[in-house]
Formats: sequence, C-alpha cells, structure tokens
Amino acid sequence: MKRKTALVVGAGLGGLATALRLAKKGYQVRVLEKNGQAGGRLNRIRRDGFTFDTGPSFFSMSYEFEDFARDCGIKLPFSYTPVDPLYTVSFADDPQPYLLYRDIRRLADRFAGVEPDFERKMERYLSMSGRIFDATVDVVVRQNFDSVRDYVLSLTRVDPGLVQVLLRTFWKHVCTYFDSEEARQIVSLVSFFLGRTPFDTSAVYSLLSHTEFRHDGYYNVHGGMYEIVTGLLGELEKEGVKMFYHTEVTGFETEGGRLTALTDREGGRWTGDVFVINSDAAAFRGRVFGRKRFSEKRLDRMGWTMGTLTMYVGVGRRLPQLHLHNYFLGRNFREYARRVFRHPGTLEKPYFYVNALSKLNPGCAPEGTEALFFVVPVPDLRFKKNWEDREAVADSVLEEFSARIGQDVRPDVVFREVYTPEDWEKRFNLYRGSGLGLAHDMRQVGGFRPKNYDEEFANVFYVGASTVPGTGLPMVLIGSKLVTQRIEKAMAEA
Repeated sequence: MKRKTALVVGAGLGGLATALRLAKKGYQVRVLEKNGQAGGRLNRIRRDGFTFDTGPSFFSMSYEFEDFARDCGIKLPFSYTPVDPLYTVSFADDPQPYLLYRDIRRLADRFAGVEPDFERKMERYLSMSGRIFDATVDVVVRQNFDSVRDYVLSLTRVDPGLVQVLLRTFWKHVCTYFDSEEARQIVSLVSFFLGRTPFDTSAVYSLLSHTEFRHDGYYNVHGGMYEIVTGLLGELEKEGVKMFYHTEVTGFETEGGRLTALTDREGGRWTGDVFVINSDAAAFRGRVFGRKRFSEKRLDRMGWTMGTLTMYVGVGRRLPQLHLHNYFLGRNFREYARRVFRHPGTLEKPYFYVNALSKLNPGCAPEGTEALFFVVPVPDLRFKKNWEDREAVADSVLEEFSARIGQDVRPDVVFREVYTPEDWEKRFNLYRGSGLGLAHDMRQVGGFRPKNYDEEFANVFYVGASTVPGTGLPMVLIGSKLVTQRIEKAMAEA
C-alpha cells in the first residue's frame, strides 16, 4: 500500500512536532523552510563564541513536552532543569530587585514593606488562578472545535462562578487582590508573555500565574532553547523526514476542491496528500491563498501581539548582579502599557527584559563574559513603519540598562545585533512584525481563532501561534496534537 505523503510548510516548533507525529503514523513527510535553518522564532544566533536564543528563552508546562515524547515513542531529545527564582523585577527608583521565588513565604518577605499581608493575598489570588486553569485547560485548550457554536457550547461546561472573570481585564482582576502598585505590576507582568498588556488581556489568563507558582514553573534548556530544535531534527532524520531549506512558498495549484501543489519563489512545485501550514495561519490565508476574509485591510484590523525590538549583546565581562531572567520596569507603567503598541515616542522610556543565557549555560559565552538577549516591546509596522533609528534605540536601551545595574556595559560590548519588527517580518513572515502572532482577545480564542483546518481545501491544515490553541511553546505542542487528530480524521473519511 502506497504511503500517504505530507508536506509541512515552516520548520517552527509546530511544524517540526507535527512532522514527527505524522512520520510516526506512517506518512512520508517533507518539510519546507524559508530560512537556512529550522526553528522559526525558536532559533539561535552564534557569533564570536557567544550563543543567543533569538525568541523563546524558557518554557513552562513541561509535561506537554513529555506527553509529546510519549505520543511519538521517543525519549525527549533535550535536557532541562527548573528555574527558581522564576525571574527578577527591578523598578527604576528601587535598587533592590524583587526575586520571584515559587515559595510564597519567601516571596512575601520582599513585599513586606509595600504590600501588607502579601502571603494571604497571593494565596487567594493563586487559588482563583488554579480554579481558572482547572476549569478551562481541558475544556477549551486541549479541544478541537468544528464551529463557533461547538466552542460556545463547551464554554457552558465552565464553572459559572468564573463568568465575572471573563468580563474583567487582567489589571482589574489583579487590583481586586493587591493594593500596591509594585504587587499589581509584578503579578500582572505575566500578561506580557502573551504579547499584550494587562490592560487589554482578559483576566482568564491569570491562569498563567498558576502555571508559574503552583503548577509547573519555568525551565531552562541545557545549552539554550535551540537544543529543542536540534533534538527534534535528529528524531526527524531517524524517520526519514526530508528538510528543504531556502524554500519560500508563494503560490498554489488546486483541483476538485483540494490543494494539489504549492509552488515556491524559484518555481519549484511541491505535492502531497496532506499540507500542513506552520506559517502564520491568518497571514498565509491572505497572502498566499488570497482569501478576502484575510486581506491586508482585514488583517490590520485584527488584534495582534506587540512588535518587538530584540538585541543580542556579547559583553566582555561577568555581570553578577543579573539572574537568568530579568525585567526592568519604570514608574510610568500604566501610561507606557497603554501607549506602547501605537506610539513610537513611548520608546523614550523603554521597559525591557534581559535574558542572561550564560548564567546557567556557561558554554554559551566565552569564559568571563556574558551573552545577553534584550526584548523591548515596541509598536508593530502598522504604527511605526520606519526603523532607521534602530541603532539609536538600541543605544538608549543599553544606556538605561547600564544605569539600572550600576555598571556601564557599553565599553565592554564585543558583539551586538539588533532585530526590529522589520527584521521579524522579513526573516520569519511575522505579520507586521508582530512578535507572537494574533493576540488572545476574547474574539480571537478558541472557536473564534483562525481554524486549524482550511475553509476551502479539505487537505490543508494549520499549526502554530495564530491558530488554536494559541501562542507559546506548550500551546503549539498541543496544537500539533490537535492538528494531527484533524488530519487522521480527514484522511479516514476521504
């Protein structure tokens, strides 16, 4: 019997995971990748002895990775360890950072002067976060929905006592538990991990606090996050999966309501029984398939996650004042959060994150040096089209960073590379340079998110951040399982 063939477009985590799942089920799989190496946003830069994660710098929900490995009958091909403290948060006018330990009693000691009775308040907040997590993850996240009606019906199974949470923003929710600005800002900071702010993120996502402090925490991958990709590529090679790099899909051919081939920029023609798209599920429908519903005009009206300016810096000395994950906040949190998506002038007082990969991964920097990865929220290309000031913005971030840690690192910079939203769009086809794809607005989650199966072609499916269940490495792994279930069902019925 002839093996069914699958063509996967895009070698991000979703594409690689789906390719392996399909190969394990007997499909002959090929993977097309626009760039010269796999990984998508989960990538790395290696220069002058330094190694940098380009995108994700930690992961949570480790059991999703272990479940994936069991589904595929393999041992997880990378190693990882838990991180504690999870991260540090520093305010502009406070020289002492907050270390976010998972031990709430230990954490409460740091908040003693600003948030009386912090431990009790945090326990109440986390109790509710746990309720939300338990009520929604299996019912909403780990499910395929065949229609909006199907999705809405699933919501009726959610604890009705949580309806009030659906109607609040993350910020308003946090304010019902904490009184100080410090506690409110730090606890709601997790909303930025979704690429938005607590003022425009639903309180439902306070369930992420449960994953941080109660459920599973955060993990460091030994050698850097790209080891996930390296490990998966090894497993794909064992299964005979063929990788084709420098291949950008730009066109398509159809027959009888099915996709018969995709074509690339160089005129190559790629066929398959099944096609899995790991490029942005909304943008691909518009830019390649030409769907009116996903035209540029309509895409621009959708809710997208923030643009990001990322900077990769090799510093020729050690910086003992840093931990693995470090957040630097000012004292204009509300103003900044409400302006950062649309107003380029907000960059004058940047908030930023710094990952010091070399802290737990000494092989990622020459001895006595640090490999630093900066992430700065910025407007996407809809609101800031010109990035000729990229180096000036990067200079200002390094100046602010130096002031915040009490040590001028600029004379010790031996390597620096900057990506703006222009680069993220050009390199990885991220729509308008949006760092994490479509936002998780209530009108863009579950059954309202672009489907993981195509509206017109019965043999085309989608996986990744802008389809179900959403953005983030664990979500994308869940997505690979959901789309594989879709494919198996469709092939059985064909």
